[in-house]
Amino acid sequence: MTMALASSKAFSSIFNTLSPFNQSKFVLACSGSNHVNAVDRRRRIMIFGSSLALTSTLLGSNQQRFPMESAIALEQFKEKEEELEEEEERNVNLFQKTSPSVVYIEAIELPKTSSGDILTDEENGKIEGTGSGFVWDKLGHIVTNYHVIAKLATDQFGLQRCKVSLVDAKGTRFSKEGKIVGLDPDNDLAVLKIETEGRELNPVVLGTSNDLRVGQSCFAIGNPYGYENTLTIGVVSGLGREIPSPNGKSISEAIQTDADINSGNSGGPLLDSYGHTIGVNTATFTRKGSGMSSGVNFAIPIDTVVRTVPYLIVYGTAYRDRF
Repeated sequence: MTMALASSKAFSSIFNTLSPFNQSKFVLACSGSNHVNAVDRRRRIMIFGSSLALTSTLLGSNQQRFPMESAIALEQFKEKEEELEEEEERNVNLFQKTSPSVVYIEAIELPKTSSGDILTDEENGKIEGTGSGFVWDKLGHIVTNYHVIAKLATDQFGLQRCKVSLVDAKGTRFSKEGKIVGLDPDNDLAVLKIETEGRELNPVVLGTSNDLRVGQSCFAIGNPYGYENTLTIGVVSGLGREIPSPNGKSISEAIQTDADINSGNSGGPLLDSYGHTIGVNTATFTRKGSGMSSGVNFAIPIDTVVRTVPYLIVYGTAYRDRF
């Protein structure tokens, strides 16, 4: 009787959801009552068997559903992994394509003898600072920030030199002295010239900054703290910013980005996802006492650079300063 009652309770629970027939009859059937005729018994057995079959079908469909959901989740994971791999591959290709256009600049102060004579041996010179720049054309013109070579620009005693290191189109690394061609401290821009000696250089591909949108990806390549060819990735965080220039004036329409720009990045290119140069990395807000980027960094828009550099190459000064 105990077993019968237990079975009645168990199957009563199933039939509450699967079958509308009378539970009291079911209890009688399970308890084996002698007052039920053969026809009724067969009818009840058929109903009982049908209900069990339906229950089994429902349970089986759940078992089939869970593996299907797992398969879908696995497929989605694989798709996301493939997307990440594709993004990484794009970043690698962008760096490999554009980094040969980026140069490493060292500001060097030549040593003096005890009698005050200047020694022209740069190897024994003192490195006053480092920065970045990029190849403008195949003639050897290099664009950088004015503040990167400011000591050379204001040198009155012939102590300052500028060493530019880069690779040619064949991947061969070499270094040359950079000589000033033009200066625009108002926009924190400068153009240097190196002797190519027949080497083929890798000029940057110029983009435009007038159609940039906040949120789009951007890439900074430079030499932070002397670590050459460093890539950092971020987004365009803001547009139309105003930042101070080295001579105390304002640079308008600056690009704000969270791609890390640290000491030594100045003068390097800011790139879009196609590897086109959209700005010249120039400044960052630093955490007090740390000297590290706070994630609020700025670049001079390439449209300003494109308007200015040709005048610096031809005349040595910006158009507005010619008159």
